[in-house]
Formats: sequence, structure tokens, C-alpha cells
Amino acid sequence: MKNDRKSAGKTIPVAIAGFGAIGRKVGDRLDAGVPGLRLAAVSARNVDRAAGIVAKYLHPVPVVPIGKLSEFADIVIECAPAEIFTEIAEPVVRAGKTLVVISVGALLAHPEISELAKQSDARILVPTGALLGLDAVQAAAEGKIESVRMISRKPPNGLMGAPFLVEHGIDLRDITEPLKLYEGSARDAVKGFPANLNVAAALSLAGIGPDRTIIEIWADPQLTRNTHTIAVVSDSAEFTMTIANIPSENPKTGKITALSIIAALRKLGAAVRIGT
Repeated sequence: MKNDRKSAGKTIPVAIAGFGAIGRKVGDRLDAGVPGLRLAAVSARNVDRAAGIVAKYLHPVPVVPIGKLSEFADIVIECAPAEIFTEIAEPVVRAGKTLVVISVGALLAHPEISELAKQSDARILVPTGALLGLDAVQAAAEGKIESVRMISRKPPNGLMGAPFLVEHGIDLRDITEPLKLYEGSARDAVKGFPANLNVAAALSLAGIGPDRTIIEIWADPQLTRNTHTIAVVSDSAEFTMTIANIPSENPKTGKITALSIIAALRKLGAAVRIGT
């Protein structure tokens, strides 16, 4: 897609890869109407369930295989588990289309997708997601950033099943006090917690990279919300920001993630864009 803005009354076709808690929320909103955009297709692990949902839309769309989405749309939104990221991303960027990425950690783990996008004139967009302040971090990165640190605190059930916990034999079911699980680079954090810390990958890409961005991860049984605090020291500003996200139906993901995708989509067709 060479031009984001709609022209001559046309709308940009959008497809959704993955139709779980996030994908369905985005699909519902697109069907209800987002100026300049229209839902064109979805893909889902449970095809029958997804087909039943989209059949009730105001504008029903087909449920198609992941690899076919770029044939239906100019924008493909990735809302699927990180392990199938390349199955979604490669056909889209190879076709020169726009890929909206939620699994930012997978993007970090597969730099070849970014390189392919450069070669094919595709674009990869990363919405702010569950983190705040990325605009400020990007602005500071135009100067010199000395340090970036993020402290993530989550209820234990939002961390269950993470590879880091399995590898180290950590059981969170009976903890009664906050437990620090990890402190280190964003690169290693997203490897150990691929379903939980896309925010860490996004923060590192906006600022000083995955090896210099420091992440702390805590399991806190006293919390009901996923909480992230980032602290940045730079030659233009020093700032600290905290966000407490209400979990969606999937405790690993906040409700604001789907809303962030919708806000990013609105920008694509907007005459006036707010933010970097």
C-alpha cells in the first residue's frame, strides 16, 4: 500500500490474523465503522467459531488461511500467538503490504522480516499497545539516551506458562508476596516471557535497543492489573511514567492493546494525526 489516505471515496481493506480476545475486538470495531477502512477477511485457529462470529457482522467477511490474507487486504493486523508470527508476517511483507504487529517480541527475534520489508517496500507498524510514552522515548532517541529501565508487575496468572518459569522451575500458584523473577536486557526478557512482554520489545525499539534496555519482571499476587513503569534518562529530558492496564479476557493481555490497534488504524486514514 503506497498511500495510507483513502482516495475517491475508496476504503482500505484490512485483514486480521488471529481472532481471539484482541482480534475479535478489532474486528468488531472495524465492522462498526472506522473511517477510510473496511474489514475484508480474518483468519483463526478455530475456523468454525470465527465464521459464526463474522456471519453476524453488518458486513460479513470470509475466514481464510493465514497465508492468504494479503490477497484480500492492504493492511494485515497480526493478533496471533508469537510462534506463528513468521507464517503471518512473511507473505504480507513479501507482497509489499502493511503489517500491524502486536507480537513485537517476535519481530525482535526475526530481524529477517524487517529486512524483507525494506526490500519489498512493505511497512511494519507497531502500535503503542499496553505501554505509554513511546512518543517521548522516540523523541529522546533523536538526541542521546543514557538509560531506559522498565519495571513490569503482573498478577501471577498473567505470567503462567512463560518459558522462563518452566526453565527455572518457578511455581507461582502459592506465592503470597511480590516475587522478582527477572532483571536483565529486553532481548532476554522477551525470550523468557514471549506472551507477556511485547511492551519491552516495543520500548527497546523506540529507544536504545534490546541489549541496553533493562527490564525487571515481578509477579505480584496483590495486583489485579498489569503495571509497567518506565524511567528514561536522556540529554533532552528525564521522565518516569506508570500505566496500570486492566486485563482482557486473556490475562496476559490488557484491554488497551486492542484499543491501541484501533487508534493506530484511525491514524492511517486521518487528515490530522496526533503524536509522533
